[in-house]
Amino acid sequence: MVLYTTPFPNSCLSALHAVSWALIFPCYWLVDRLLASFIPTTYEKRQRADDPCYLQLLCTVLFTPVYLALLVASLPFALLGFLLWSTLQSARRPYVYSRLEDKGPAGGAALLSEWKGTGPGKSFCFATANLCLLPDSLARLNNVFNTQARAKEIGQRIRNGASRPQIKIYIDSPTNTSISAASFSSLVSPQGSDGVARAVPGSIKRTASVEYKGDGGRHPSDEAANGLASGDPADGGSLEDACIVRIGGDEGGRPPEAVDPPAGGQARNGAGGGPRGQTPNQSQRDGDSGSLGSPSASRESLVKARAGADGGGGEPGANSKLPYKASVAKKAAVRRRRHPDEAFDHEVSAFFPANLDFLCLQEVFDKRAAAKLKDQLHGYFEYILYDVGVYGCHGCCSFKCLNSGLFFASRYPIMDVAYHCYPNGRSSDSLASKGALYLKVQVGNTPHDQRIVGYISCTHLHALPEDSDIRCEQLNMLQDWLADFRKSTSSSSAANPEELVAFDVVCGDFNFDNCSSDDKLEQQHPLFTRYKDPCRLGPGEEKPWAIGTLLDKDGLYDEEVCTPDNLQKVLESEEGRREYLAFPTSKSPGGGQKGRKELLKGNGRRIDYMLHGEEGLCPDWKAEVEEFSFITQLSGLTDHLPVAMRLMVSAGEEEA
Repeated sequence: MVLYTTPFPNSCLSALHAVSWALIFPCYWLVDRLLASFIPTTYEKRQRADDPCYLQLLCTVLFTPVYLALLVASLPFALLGFLLWSTLQSARRPYVYSRLEDKGPAGGAALLSEWKGTGPGKSFCFATANLCLLPDSLARLNNVFNTQARAKEIGQRIRNGASRPQIKIYIDSPTNTSISAASFSSLVSPQGSDGVARAVPGSIKRTASVEYKGDGGRHPSDEAANGLASGDPADGGSLEDACIVRIGGDEGGRPPEAVDPPAGGQARNGAGGGPRGQTPNQSQRDGDSGSLGSPSASRESLVKARAGADGGGGEPGANSKLPYKASVAKKAAVRRRRHPDEAFDHEVSAFFPANLDFLCLQEVFDKRAAAKLKDQLHGYFEYILYDVGVYGCHGCCSFKCLNSGLFFASRYPIMDVAYHCYPNGRSSDSLASKGALYLKVQVGNTPHDQRIVGYISCTHLHALPEDSDIRCEQLNMLQDWLADFRKSTSSSSAANPEELVAFDVVCGDFNFDNCSSDDKLEQQHPLFTRYKDPCRLGPGEEKPWAIGTLLDKDGLYDEEVCTPDNLQKVLESEEGRREYLAFPTSKSPGGGQKGRKELLKGNGRRIDYMLHGEEGLCPDWKAEVEEFSFITQLSGLTDHLPVAMRLMVSAGEEEA
């Protein structure tokens, strides 16, 4: 299949589209700014209350008449541009494919040679997130602002989290064999401006040397010093490199207090550097190399560097004004599985998983923000699809002002793509071309030259809470379109398979949860019998460790949750979840949101899903969940929690 690298089939149509948008943009921008100036966020309201001479309010009063005059002057040009733009949409392609070729060992071509379908198996990591990258005036309805700067910051954070080395910390304890909470969220020891590794926060005792898998035993801090501070992936060794640290623990599973390792100890993972017991950022200053641009950045520095995220002069970033509170270094707590028969690890993590392979995003509606996000993510992902959807009256029943908001990034080559627009959107949701994006990716080759492929489906369902029947219809269409996509893209027969399917994943923002009484119809949909939800026990019943992914938008800028570390800490407690997660509104009548939460039990509304299927995979192959995490790294940048899942695909001996 030919992937479309431009939105139009020829340069003439592209030029006409550029002219039409140039005529529309001034009017579009002025309307957006005018509306945004009258929709303050809770952070701006607090600033206004604290400062009677609030500069933003003064600017609004002064510039509103100017904006109105310019808007009136730009309307004739915008009308002419709109007529040309809407005519061109019938020839527009449904997505734009971008590839920034990486010929290094982390490139897509090199990754295909890593797995031949034999041996112990291969893990693949998936993540999904709703980013709320709408025009600024509409984003403010969800209490977030400055869409362009947020897009750049989000891309940097995702890239930094995914490109860090994978560290697993095991607690040597006779009563606990699970992985430490630091396993998926800890980074290598942060670097100070002097290049010396700082002491790792947490009450852990190193009783054995640090073992590194891959890359010839090279230490992660050496990688950071030799060029990883730019945020680019490592250029030596596979990104699958992992650090395994074995830590002694007492009988109760609680790690003992931190002690200094002996001088000259092996692989100084957090040794030396600063004074004993000092957290990394107590000795770091703004501008240290442990800042946002480095994969080895500490959790605090990821937030602390937000003020300079836009690089250089000009307008400050979206969250440069956010209150900052350096979080206290937490002890490395051991994650205990809630049920003895749980087959995988789960956690609330302050970072996106290391070695993230596939990223599915929703609500990337703004085209300029999508371009900024793409540029940032290309530092880690080689293959990207963006500007997915249709505009105008093309392909759907009603006029579409916005695209689907879907965005996909992959480290592995994309083979086939299909997009379908849901035709049954209603009210405000019908203005966006919400739909489903289907992808077929190649993840390896067998010794017999058979391709190993996987299927990924990303969607964003209807949002209005009372329209359960519309969402169920969309789930039906999602399954039907997926079956058609697999049938049309398969080049295999049962007798002579040319392709082996390793996984089938469905993810996205479903806009319903598994605990609300109003969502019973969606909870019982047949999709959940064909695909497994790692967080679900059954219709209306969640696993005890699963938490909601929709944040209470009124609390986004509270000091307690304005950093990834702080939000992670809050969500690990039931009281914190009640305060800062959105809960079903129909369970308790009367009172405000805060009052209702006092009467609720549970872990919030989980509307962002990551499902995996077992039907249609290669015979004798098995895809099992290895890790599942709720991610707080985008705190203050969106009103959703990203979720991530790592699948382990194990091949049978027959395929060797």
